[in-house]
Amino acid sequence: MEATLRSPQTSVDLGQLPSSPEYLRVQQRVLRQFIQGLLFEAVLPVVEEASGPGEQRAFSLTGRDVQGREVSYTAWGARKVSFGRIRLATRPVQRRDANGHQREATLVGFMAEVVGAVVPAERLPFLMEELQQTLLKDAQSRILSGMPTSPDLTWDHDAWEGWLQEGHPYHPSYKSRLGFTLDDNAAYGPEFRRDVRPVWLAVAHEHCRVSLSASLSLAAFLREELGEATLARFRRLLVAAARRPQEYVFLPVHPWQWSHVILPTFQAELADGRLCYLGTGDDAYLAQQSIRTLANASRPRRANLKLALSIVNTSTSRILAAHTVENSARISDWLHDLVTRDEAARECGVIILREVLGVAYDASRLAEPQCSLAYGTLGAVWRESLHRYLHPGERALAFNGLTQLAATGVPMLDGWVRHHGVAAWTRRLLEVTVTPLIHLLYAHGIGLESHGQNILLIHCDGWPERIALKDFHDGVRYSPALLAEPERAPCLVPEPASHAAVNRNSYIQTESADEVRDFTYDAFVFIALTELCLCLEQHYDLSEESFWAMTAEVIRAYQAEHPALKPRFALFDLFAPTVSIEELTKRRLFGDAEKRFATRDNPLHPYRPGA
Repeated sequence: MEATLRSPQTSVDLGQLPSSPEYLRVQQRVLRQFIQGLLFEAVLPVVEEASGPGEQRAFSLTGRDVQGREVSYTAWGARKVSFGRIRLATRPVQRRDANGHQREATLVGFMAEVVGAVVPAERLPFLMEELQQTLLKDAQSRILSGMPTSPDLTWDHDAWEGWLQEGHPYHPSYKSRLGFTLDDNAAYGPEFRRDVRPVWLAVAHEHCRVSLSASLSLAAFLREELGEATLARFRRLLVAAARRPQEYVFLPVHPWQWSHVILPTFQAELADGRLCYLGTGDDAYLAQQSIRTLANASRPRRANLKLALSIVNTSTSRILAAHTVENSARISDWLHDLVTRDEAARECGVIILREVLGVAYDASRLAEPQCSLAYGTLGAVWRESLHRYLHPGERALAFNGLTQLAATGVPMLDGWVRHHGVAAWTRRLLEVTVTPLIHLLYAHGIGLESHGQNILLIHCDGWPERIALKDFHDGVRYSPALLAEPERAPCLVPEPASHAAVNRNSYIQTESADEVRDFTYDAFVFIALTELCLCLEQHYDLSEESFWAMTAEVIRAYQAEHPALKPRFALFDLFAPTVSIEELTKRRLFGDAEKRFATRDNPLHPYRPGA
């Protein structure tokens, strides 16, 4: 099926952007998404009233205008079975003033009149900037990208990435990209599908930290990745600079990072030869949804590059801390070995896309204040390309693409669901995604941060076949004491105290079984599965109850096939009455100095064994 595209504009007058229809539509999305988080996380008192037929409710929040008079903001939607999530309708949020006059709400007004009363004064400007930048950049992308009215269902997963522009479905700052100007956004945002050519540096061995898969030879791998001609050119440049090529490691840098961070920060190192500038290689790359990960467009079987990028997106700095780079291949080798030796995992066909090489400049060798400026800014991870693993007839797309809407307002996957039938297709999807993830949890004691970008659904003509999993350098959690094979666990480089202090949620090892379970549960069940559940309900009349009953059936079927693991089913209880959910909105409002989690009803609990 060939895609029908809505023609994008080739340019946009940025001065006219805030008055465009797209800006107004995106402003309402940002408001609704922010309000959904505020309501779900119980940040503000709300007046909730029935509104219309069925489950529809009116949610009203009060605030004060500049004269101190009471105003109210009202949104319409429903409380869902799925964790009690709030799902607001696309009806515009309305502001009512003290005189009863009503108009469409604005983000600036809502922040000043409602949010300003609860957010610490020193944090409000940063939160406002994130939301405003999200608004501008999303509006820009919707004008310039040209969404398909119907997708080409034969696209490969790299092509799909450029069309999956919705961003995080829950986080309020889903496209902030702080650090990018709008011109940068158009040059490097994945929605714009433009070629990106990394800048290559040579780093002296003694000044870098390297993580290499045990299955690889560094020299042979770089020869395969760069090609003989590029590798020879880089070596000639080093020799011409009176450097010995064997004393250096090659390191790719995002072009934005090079001009904005590396050149200003590492001037001395470039001058004295600890770093050597080599220019660009021959291959063009395409930005993936995470922005800092690039897929090789010239030679798709070559590795994806995950590059340090000193921007903030969905409120997280996209640098690559050296300890995570150093751990990347160690964790990947461990998981790959585990899956390779595990008969049940092999039967699932699950693919571990290994991070086979990581290189980071060792900023700890630098004196202050340069050490702080350089932390995490110069590093890269090479991840295997999925193209190496696909069988004839197989294609893939990221799991969050399943809920992406085309320009016509129907899901991108509409053709698949209608062809295979919603019940059969959904059941099969759950079998191929849920089974390998719970197997890693139950049988091995490993939780994965499997959100919608990190699960690649492999299919044949839309029929789910298996999954590939990725992004492990900081996306794994386990308790050493609860691993099935603790002696095989990787020896990890610990995170520095300064890193832990900035982000309390960034850690791999824990002593808590619930924290291991919830690491999988939060990203996969609360976000990825719930979004799919609500999409199927809205567009195909598959009820939430039916979806969670199907999910529970898949889990119970797994448990019936593995009775020897019964003690682990209780240890990592997926049917517990309540689960802990990370409060992403509160993290933006109040910061990361402490962990922020809410306890919510588990939609799987009613379908527990024996219920």
